[in-house]
Amino acid sequence: MLYPENCLERLGFNEIKQLIHKHCLSPMGQQMVSKMQVMTKFDQINKFLRQTYEFKSILQNQEPLQISTFFDIKTLAEKIRVEGTYLVEEELHQMCASLQTVFSVLRFFDERKEIYPNLEALFEHLPVEKNILKRIEAVLDPKGKIKPNASPLLQQIIGDIAKGEQDVRKRMDSIYRQAVASNWVADGSLTIRDGRMCIPVLAENKRKLRGFVHDESASGQTVYIEPEEVFALNNKLRDLEFDRRREIIRILIALTTDLRPYTPLLLSYHGFLTKLDFVRAKALFAIDVQADMPVLLNEPKTKLVNATHPLLYLSFKEDGKTVVPLNAHLDENLRILVVSGPNAGGKSVCMKTVGLLQVMVQSGLLIPVHESSEVGVFDQIFADIGDDQSIESDLSTYSAHLTKMRYFVAHATPKSLVLIDEFGTGTDPQFGGPMAEAVLEVLNNKKVRGVITTHYSNLKLFAGNTPGLENASMLFDNDRMKPMYVLEIGKPGSSYAFEIAQNIGLQKEVLELARAKTGTNQNRIDSLLVDLEREKKQIYDTRIHLANQQNKVKNLVAENEKLKLFLDENKKVLIKEAKLEAQTIIKNANKLVENTIAEIKETKADKTVAKELRQNLQKQLVQHQVKDEPAKAEPVKLVNTPIEVGDWVQLNNSETTGQVLEINRDNLVVALGDLRSVLKKNRVQKISNKQAKKAVQNNSYTGSISEAISSFNAELDLRGQRGDDALYELEKYLDKSLMLGFPFIKIIHGKGDGILRKLIREYLKKYSQVNRVEDEHADRGGDGISYVYFN
Repeated sequence: MLYPENCLERLGFNEIKQLIHKHCLSPMGQQMVSKMQVMTKFDQINKFLRQTYEFKSILQNQEPLQISTFFDIKTLAEKIRVEGTYLVEEELHQMCASLQTVFSVLRFFDERKEIYPNLEALFEHLPVEKNILKRIEAVLDPKGKIKPNASPLLQQIIGDIAKGEQDVRKRMDSIYRQAVASNWVADGSLTIRDGRMCIPVLAENKRKLRGFVHDESASGQTVYIEPEEVFALNNKLRDLEFDRRREIIRILIALTTDLRPYTPLLLSYHGFLTKLDFVRAKALFAIDVQADMPVLLNEPKTKLVNATHPLLYLSFKEDGKTVVPLNAHLDENLRILVVSGPNAGGKSVCMKTVGLLQVMVQSGLLIPVHESSEVGVFDQIFADIGDDQSIESDLSTYSAHLTKMRYFVAHATPKSLVLIDEFGTGTDPQFGGPMAEAVLEVLNNKKVRGVITTHYSNLKLFAGNTPGLENASMLFDNDRMKPMYVLEIGKPGSSYAFEIAQNIGLQKEVLELARAKTGTNQNRIDSLLVDLEREKKQIYDTRIHLANQQNKVKNLVAENEKLKLFLDENKKVLIKEAKLEAQTIIKNANKLVENTIAEIKETKADKTVAKELRQNLQKQLVQHQVKDEPAKAEPVKLVNTPIEVGDWVQLNNSETTGQVLEINRDNLVVALGDLRSVLKKNRVQKISNKQAKKAVQNNSYTGSISEAISSFNAELDLRGQRGDDALYELEKYLDKSLMLGFPFIKIIHGKGDGILRKLIREYLKKYSQVNRVEDEHADRGGDGISYVYFN
């Protein structure tokens, strides 16, 4: 249940429906969007959400589901129910096109059984009656016109018409040539008047040509005559045209009569097409706002992770801006969130985001949140947003607010979601604050869930001391005096009234008078809140920095593990190859020794031959001799000089080098690349800056480049990704391939509707390094794969 009646309008749900409305292909789908309502049954909501999610997957994976033709089959089916009526050619063509769409979709899902179970439920037990199509296609051609051979009689009539027209044409040409030769004809050629072919004759010669005058020119100088000899032939053609029309009507009546028993099935097909159009429109809207499927719960609670307001997202997207995501939750322990903070800081947007996303989920729509978000089901949604003052109803702003509060208190339950903007405003704050606090206490005692925005200090204090209520604030950048639009749960926020007034240039004397009139205690509370906001901002920035550092360390550890695994595998391969080579050398050496002994015996130890054989053995030994590697130049270690901040040191028995940042007695804080480590002085040796620079270059650049080249794959698969994600991956991949000097790369984006392919091709035009882009060969993927060649 929703209260008041304009609740959905105030939350922006009507605008959401208008956006979905634009994606519909048929009036039937648009009607379903208009009738979309908030549901309270868990199973029903879950079914609608999963149908939309499955259709979104089909669109993103670019599955070959062709849906383009939708017509109102219901109207046609209702028409043929009446005996004696018939469908005209255009109506039959619409029915045929719609049925082709139906059967194409049914075939698509039949080939993918159990992959999209919730969408399959749309046409469960729906038979495929192709006899309807066969009967229509036997009469109509692909353009929706009656085939000449639709019946033997029609074929004969059409043949007679063609022959008659040929005879008329021949006879008219003959008479026209004679009239031209006699100079009876005015300027011009044969023309049509009243559907009959006529000869333009000069008025003074009209008695010289026997025939029927159909018309004359505006000046009266020319008359249009149908020759008497052709008149009878044209009358015969006219009769044949009437016969053809009667035969076509007879064929259409017979075809409609054949289709009449299928009326219930046609209505079922109509229902299927309508639902399909509706689900498709919702899926396309979900892609527009980057919506996902949250975890649906059958209890009144919610947990939003990285949520964005869909209308705000679309508006910012057009301006090239980004929306700050919202993280909030409501459950048994945190039932009501009291949000405070500066004006224009995002309090109302926060509350409306929670309300709108809840309404969208309970209407069967995916929402722009992270997939780990949890959304429950509420039986009632109450909203007090905006000013509902009314002259007709004799309601002031405050009276309108109190009317809603009375309804909320009377009807709210633990399964109600209450949304109140600027709670308690519209009257004297001295009385409005306590009244709002009383209403809030009653709602909390009823275990209602909700989000409330306020500037009243007494409500902030009450929320901080009452179980079930929780303060929250929108963070504010004190240095730049700008809101950050980040919701921080746990502490109240200042309204920054004086700071904002000072920032916009309000006169100093006005500010001083205002501070004096506010009172010492209130000023001190507000100052404490401002200081608290500043500390929260610092903590928030520190947390972000720490998270970035942790991600960097995590990536380094993963890279080291990968490198270690690579080295271990190579070590085993090298040892194996060395053993095989050693076995080969030993075998060859044995053969050489045996051959040498045999030759010595044959030559009976001739000195010259023996000398040559010894030289041959020595030569073979030199070839297989393992040469000593030149000793690496030891870094110049400055042992006798003390270590100071800024010096370079090297770990004992290691090539790892670093720079000293701090010295604490026997401990050194050393920067090892991006890492910081504390080492004992006796574990390191001081080295020169020149040796340190050389060691850093050898350890970082060469190894990283060689590893990057060996691990780089000149093929990027972007199928199934969203547009923004795909372009982000493509940008990183292009930069890496250009840096490593690869001549070309291969991008797999799939075919589908060609949306992702077009997006990628447009993006590649921005790169001046790209020479050309070509499709793969048709046998190996065609336009589903793009080859990008660099200059």
